[in-house]
Amino acid sequence: MNGNEHESKSLYEAIGGADALSRIVEAFYPKVQADPLIGPLFPPDIVPVMEKQKLFLTQFFGGPPLYSDQYGHPMMRARHMPFPITPERADAWLGCMKRALEESGLEPELQTLLLQRLKGPAYHFVNTPQ
Repeated sequence: MNGNEHESKSLYEAIGGADALSRIVEAFYPKVQADPLIGPLFPPDIVPVMEKQKLFLTQFFGGPPLYSDQYGHPMMRARHMPFPITPERADAWLGCMKRALEESGLEPELQTLLLQRLKGPAYHFVNTPQ
């Protein structure tokens, strides 16, 4: 697939939809849980978090509005305010996602597009100085 084909469809469609997104999320959260900076911010039972993340990323990458249909407007910055998110923690989150994307089997170009799309929100959630 060339760059023009990626531009003509949503990222959700380009990566292969729900199955690909599930693979990414399932590769991502064990990395998050093992990370000393961000793991402690997550509950021990990560399954509900993973389910919400699948719904949110489906919508975020241009698929059906599953998250909004179930939970209303995402308001992601507000939902992250109770947690001390530093620039270093945003970096750690993105690092976990980068490794999960590398394991996902997606084309490198798609991995880069997804990571670029996630960088803005990751740093937008920062609410605590270093």
